[in-house]
This record gives sequence, structure tokens and C-alpha cells, in this order.
Amino acid sequence: YIYIYIYNYDIQNLRRYLVFNKLIRRYKYLEKGFEEEIKKLLLFLKGFTESERNKLAMLTGILLANGNLSAAILSSLFNENLVKEGVSASFAVKLFKSWLSEKDISSVSASLRKVGMDSRLMELFPANKRSCEHFSKYFSDAGLKELSDFARNQQSIGARKELQKELEEQMSRGDPLKDIIAYVGEEIKKNNISEQTMIALIWASVMSSVEWNKKEELVTEQAIKLLKQYSPLLKAFTTQGLSELTLLLRIQEYCYDNIHFMKAFQKIVVLLYKANVLSEEAILKWYNETHVAKGKSVFLEQMKKFVEWLKNAEEESESEEEEAD
Repeated sequence: YIYIYIYNYDIQNLRRYLVFNKLIRRYKYLEKGFEEEIKKLLLFLKGFTESERNKLAMLTGILLANGNLSAAILSSLFNENLVKEGVSASFAVKLFKSWLSEKDISSVSASLRKVGMDSRLMELFPANKRSCEHFSKYFSDAGLKELSDFARNQQSIGARKELQKELEEQMSRGDPLKDIIAYVGEEIKKNNISEQTMIALIWASVMSSVEWNKKEELVTEQAIKLLKQYSPLLKAFTTQGLSELTLLLRIQEYCYDNIHFMKAFQKIVVLLYKANVLSEEAILKWYNETHVAKGKSVFLEQMKKFVEWLKNAEEESESEEEEAD
């Protein structure tokens, strides 16, 4: 009945066919069976005319939007023969247009992530066309820029995850810092990653590269030792004021989220200041303006004396310059 119902589907009476919605919601045991039938149906798209495929794509998009189907059904579109002949990509255009006419991109992306389809959209194309550039152009030209931007963002997230994983492996192997710095520099150029994004990745990689002591009094000492070792790496990618502020915010968030580090914040900042990773200007700007709410009162209190020292040193320096003039 499902085959006949969809096969004779009339786009002008689309809402009428959403009787499926009430039927399936009422009889829950039908859900899985319905989804499996749709998966099978999509595998035989070549057996339909273009008009029939378009109707089915639109109906499938609305069923996805209404929660009658999960995005797992998209796995059928990764069939080698459908992909090779371009059927999968053209069907996906109609499907996503229908879905996005009912739901916004946030809802669609959440559904895709829920079943791991967010990272597989490139598989709608043959291997030789499986690139972010081709995907973006294809779907943008079809009027689906939102989906194109989503896929590009997902690829960027995936690349960052792989980069962080590789960094952690290099650190665990004890690779020379000069080699790690060279690798990071190449990745910045190759993937067009900003220094702010990269310093956040480096910080996360460094802090994930060891198993931390559970005792608060020992974890600070362990952190200082580790960060002293990797300070040249951090310094290499904090050449901009915004990168320094990004690092400070990551340190603040990390120390707040990991309770054993709450008392270590000031010591970490002072260490990185002495190692020329963080500048006086960045620390003062963080203290006065850009700190986040996480642990704000605790960390500002920890930093109070050091900030006063920085301000006095700055005033003394200005006075000496004026006298020299």
C-alpha cells in the first residue's frame, strides 16, 4: 500500500497524504516498518520517472520535517549506482528543498547529526567529485545555500577534530616542538584556519595530552610543568592580540569546567606571561573587559595583585620614557 500510495502521489494534494502522520503516530509499531520500506523504495529510484522521483522527494522531505521518518533513510541515497548516475544528488535537492520549506536549517541539521548523516552528505557524489567545493556549488546553484554552508561548516569541524587528534598523537609520541610547529603552520595554510581557531585547538590538545592527577595540590604543579614544555608552541601561534585573548578565554573556561584547576588559573597566566605567550595588554584587556562569566569572581580575585603589579610597571615605564624625553 505504501508503494501505491506514494507512486500515485499528487503534489497538488500533498497535505492530504499526511494521513500517514496520524496513522503512524497512532500505531507506533508501524514506524520502524514504514522507515524500512522507504529505505527500500529509495534504492529503486532508477525505476521511477523523473516526475515520480520529484514527487517522492518532496513527500519524503515533508515526512522528515514532520518526524515520521528519521534522516537515517538518506543512507539509501549513498547506493553506488544511484550516486554514479547522479540520481542521488538530484533527488537530494528536491528532498532538502521540501524539508527546508517546513523546517529551518537548525532543525534539519539537528536531525542529520542525530543519526550521523551530517558528516556523510558528500557521499551523494562520486568519489572524484566528493569535495566541499563541488558540494557547495551544486547545492548553491540549486538554491540551497543554507545546506551548502552547513556542509562547509561540518567539513571545517571535521578537519579541526582530525587536526586536534593528530596534535595529541604527536605530543604523546614526544615529537620535537619544531616539527609540531611546522605541521601546525602547514595546516593553517592548507585549511585556511585562523590563528584564533588554531590556538584554541592547540590549548585543547595540550591539555588532553596527559592524564591529570586527581589531587588539586598536585595538578597545578603538573600543569605548570606541561605548559612550560609547550610554551614555545603556544607562543608561535599567539602573534595577534585576538589570539592571546582567545587563549585567555580558553584557559578561563578550562579552569572553571575542571574543578581541580580552579586555583591554578593565576599561576598558568603568570607562567605564560613570563614565557612571552601572553602580553601585558592582553591580560589587562581580559581582566577589564573580555572575561566571561564562568568563574569570573574567583579568577578576577586571583589576578588582582598581578594586575596591579602590571599597571604599576606600566606607569613606571611611562614615567621613565617621559623623563628620557
